[in-house]
Amino acid sequence: MEQKKKLLGYYNYTVILTYIGMLSGFLGVVNAYEGKSLNAVICLMVAGLCDMFDGAIASTKKNRTEPEKCFGIQIDSLSDLICFGMLPASIVYSVNSGNRLVLVISALYVLSALIRLAYFNVDEQERQKKCTGSREVYFGLPVTVSALLIPMVYGLIGLFSAAQYTALTVTLLITGVLFLLPFPLKKAHSLGKACVILVGVVEIVIVCLSV
Repeated sequence: MEQKKKLLGYYNYTVILTYIGMLSGFLGVVNAYEGKSLNAVICLMVAGLCDMFDGAIASTKKNRTEPEKCFGIQIDSLSDLICFGMLPASIVYSVNSGNRLVLVISALYVLSALIRLAYFNVDEQERQKKCTGSREVYFGLPVTVSALLIPMVYGLIGLFSAAQYTALTVTLLITGVLFLLPFPLKKAHSLGKACVILVGVVEIVIVCLSV
């Protein structure tokens, strides 16, 4: 790997969305701890949108070097830990501030996301040594699913004027467990992504109506 660089890292167009998503995730964490949970949820949805398309953009560059590919895997997972690990946990704890049980569940959720992402990195690097095609099957629930689940539950709670945020905590707990269970899950292609976008649009409507 070339060592003489003006700045460490890679800054071509293939990682721009990943960087934007991470910044959105960080901004969401800040908003959560300032008590601005709605802003934090919006940041989570923006991060999820960035993550949906960053892989497709990266694949358009056919002449990526091995270091660039490895960097892409690592930076994507590190960004995911902030956006879909720390941010959902921060949102759930912020609306249950002071609840020690929720604090423990939130911490375990982040730990589950960390373990899953680290395992995925190792598994993906081993897979790429054996084949050059894209992955078709994941094992366990991808951490990015939290960008759909948390805003949906948050919006429904506000829409129906629920007094308790137990549903958010339960969602966080179940999601964290599913991160580590090794069940097979087929990768979403065009139709699957279209369905995800449709769900995202519905979420935006629900969140707006709940304000």
